[in-house]
Amino acid sequence: MALHFTKEEFLNRKNKVLKSMKEQNINALLIFRQESMYWLTGYDTFGYVFFQCLVLKDNGEIVLLTRAPDLRQAQNTSNIENIKIWVDKDGSNPTDDLKKILDELNLKGKNLGIEYEAYGLTGRNTLKLNKSLDNYCSIQDKSELITKLRVVKSNEEIVHVKKAAELADRALEEVWKHAKAGVSESKILAEMNKVIFEGGGDYPANEFIIGSGKNALLCRYQADKQILSNKDQLTVEWAGTYRHYHSAMFRTIPIGKADPKHSKMHEACMESLKNCESKLKPGNKIGEVFDVHAKTFDDLGFNKSRMNACGYSLGATFSPNWMDWPMLYTGNPYVIEPGNIFFMHMILMDSDNELAMNLGETYLVTKNGNERLGKQKLDLVIL
Repeated sequence: MALHFTKEEFLNRKNKVLKSMKEQNINALLIFRQESMYWLTGYDTFGYVFFQCLVLKDNGEIVLLTRAPDLRQAQNTSNIENIKIWVDKDGSNPTDDLKKILDELNLKGKNLGIEYEAYGLTGRNTLKLNKSLDNYCSIQDKSELITKLRVVKSNEEIVHVKKAAELADRALEEVWKHAKAGVSESKILAEMNKVIFEGGGDYPANEFIIGSGKNALLCRYQADKQILSNKDQLTVEWAGTYRHYHSAMFRTIPIGKADPKHSKMHEACMESLKNCESKLKPGNKIGEVFDVHAKTFDDLGFNKSRMNACGYSLGATFSPNWMDWPMLYTGNPYVIEPGNIFFMHMILMDSDNELAMNLGETYLVTKNGNERLGKQKLDLVIL
């Protein structure tokens, strides 16, 4: 059994969920988020693209409903003992199988919480689920019940995050080694992924972002792979990933020669990141972190180039993306706690001059402040 945490760790997590369920008067939680299943039981799969549900009853009983290909997946990767299979066939409706499980657990007429905010629970399956439970029980959206527990990392989790950060640092070394005129972005991606996998890492929850020239201004992966020019700019956002835990980084690197505006943009990113670091400490709200980010850029004349968020929580996440709750935007009331992991990205995209500058690092919130997990320099590196 490939469990990555101790029995005591899993028991502690389960007890936290049960306590929260009791406080919210929930008799059972229907779990659809793969992140929640992994955190609670160790269950590791991409089978969530099909209908599957982990049922947690208020007495601690757990039942997984999934497809046949994930039977052994659950047996090999999790501590789940009761696994039910719904059968693929024309016209099959796994919500009917789920209802049978709920009957067996004597949950008719009870209060059920549902993780609706889940990539695996499609709109069509949600309609089927709600129809199946109509007049059967009371249902409430409890999408954040487990998420709000996951946001504070345990000591065992922090070990994995720090390993991910080491892998991210190694990947940046490969960027600095290989990024030069005449080199393909594909080569750079290949070398980055090589050191992460050789270091025992995993696939990240979304693709690395890479782009040069005009594509350096993009904040998403796209399929075009260019050859770096003699004078160019390269933007790369990536994450080291270990046991599905992420530690992300972000850089824009001038190639050949930096535009003078690049230097000013980088100075602004450095100042903004420094100010965000000062605000990222227990007791402050994460909306306040964004506000100081925005004020810094606005005061320096970069209002049109900045984003409306400057980061988000990181943890053990699955495709399609590594962004976790909560996000750093204005007015977000979440109060920062020790054990939080936040990726803070200072993004400037100057469309008028077709120039980009990005600087991003992952931080562990400590008792009195924070610790930057990446150990590489923040200087503007020109290759």
